[in-house]
Amino acid sequence: MISKLENEEIMLKVDSLGAEMKKLILKKDNKNYLWHGDSKYWGRTAPVLFPIVGRLKDDSYIYNNQEYKMTQHGFARDNEFKLVEKTDNSITYALEANSETLNKYPFEFRLEIKYTLNENLIRVGYKIFNQDQKKMYFSIGAHPAFYWPLNEDEKKEDYYLEFEKKEKIAKYLLEAGLLNNQTEPILDNQKILELTPDIFKNDALVFKNLKSEQITLKSSKSERKIRIKFKKFPYLGIWSQSAEAPFICIEPWHGIADSVDSSGKIIEKEGIKDLKAGDHFDSSYTIIID
Repeated sequence: MISKLENEEIMLKVDSLGAEMKKLILKKDNKNYLWHGDSKYWGRTAPVLFPIVGRLKDDSYIYNNQEYKMTQHGFARDNEFKLVEKTDNSITYALEANSETLNKYPFEFRLEIKYTLNENLIRVGYKIFNQDQKKMYFSIGAHPAFYWPLNEDEKKEDYYLEFEKKEKIAKYLLEAGLLNNQTEPILDNQKILELTPDIFKNDALVFKNLKSEQITLKSSKSERKIRIKFKKFPYLGIWSQSAEAPFICIEPWHGIADSVDSSGKIIEKEGIKDLKAGDHFDSSYTIIID
């Protein structure tokens, strides 16, 4: 079921399937900034990644000496969420453990996703509750896709990403969706990352431990821009499906894909978080349309 949330500046549509954002319209130009999900390139728009981010080695993990199967990015994006609260400026969805999830993920959990509007800003909040009697292991991440280019008369090469601070960073390389323990320098004390259609030819750009907590998609030919604020997210992914795909994903993550030499044990997985029984975890990121 699609629900709508709006104020004087923006309008947001969210699907209860996956609690996934489907449209993000800036009213002053009546333009949808969120990719529409054409399966020719990629059929999703802004999936929530839970309880893993990225791919597991052999699409499996081990917990308490038992093997569990789970596909890339986890199962939350393919499950129906309940709409649990709607106010004038916010909407909250929830997903709880059930017999199907317990076969893949042996923890009693509750995941709440809250979308809040404030002028031209959308805050996406995650709240995860451990409702089990044991420690729970998880990752969570965002995967929103935005049109690239934003204007029909522009080219992809007209766009760039601007980091909040100067960065001296490398991208972590992937091999069949797994980290291959190699890196490649990409910025040397710079803020600007130029975008080209083939920048994702070897899969996503994966960054760790950035100084910046904000990144902006900008054009050299127009004033339109999209800012993402991701305070306290240890990882960031940037991705598009192909040189022809007219979208770019900007993905703050609490978690990351397995490495090619991963042990498979979830308690040893890089980026994994844990919650004691009865505890909860809060995080949020923000999208600002200018």
